[in-house]
Amino acid sequence: MVLPDAPADVDDTYWNSHWQRYSEATRLNPGQRYRRKCITRMLGSTAGLSGATILDVGSGAGDLLEMLSRKFPNAELAGIDRSDKGLEVSKQLLPNSRLRKVDLDADQTVPPDLEKWASHIVCSEVLEHMERPLLVLKKLADYMKPGGTLVITVPGGPKSAFDRSIGHFRHYTPAHLRRDLEDAGYRVDLATGSGFPMFNLYRLVILMRGEKLHQDIDGKPGPLARCVMAAFRAVIGCSFFASPWGWQVIAIARKPGERFR
Repeated sequence: MVLPDAPADVDDTYWNSHWQRYSEATRLNPGQRYRRKCITRMLGSTAGLSGATILDVGSGAGDLLEMLSRKFPNAELAGIDRSDKGLEVSKQLLPNSRLRKVDLDADQTVPPDLEKWASHIVCSEVLEHMERPLLVLKKLADYMKPGGTLVITVPGGPKSAFDRSIGHFRHYTPAHLRRDLEDAGYRVDLATGSGFPMFNLYRLVILMRGEKLHQDIDGKPGPLARCVMAAFRAVIGCSFFASPWGWQVIAIARKPGERFR
């Protein structure tokens, strides 16, 4: 089977189909579990304070927002995504969150109730899908309070067949991500690789599986896929948070201004 690359003009129909097909596999994904662990650590103690406002950019099917609601029960949450299906699933998980349809690649204004709203923004596995990631980073500042914290994860290492099929324009190095953040006007506290060795090993399995991965995780993942994901979920936390060899790239940056406390 030959996998089609995501169309150059990826539209809402594509992403609605994506979240309908892969929402369960996303929840079971060991890579997602590792990223959530990194995100929680990077958000730090301030995200749990009363008055913290956390925006998930590219909130998808709401699994990250649901985790954040448990980790930071005192924070107010919001999510933006371009997929109606993703927002519909998120609304079922988090009926009290602000969920807005936003396409960051388009010339679209900030929803009025989210303008300079966020003390913390999480942008996880989003920039690699954007044709103009530097412009997206600049737009995110319009959602942030002065001194707000921006937490980012992006893929590093080689692209898999699955990565290409879902529209990854690029994979990052820490230096590349740091440069983009600085060019967008942020102060960078951290930009590093993460996940060595177990996250890398999981990614190697995905690379070796190649085009067959779609069959493994489409709709309801089969028994073999579930067993492999369960095994990696058990061990993927045994990875270095910061390592030059890690294939997960992470960053913490701040919008200039007084830091949220």
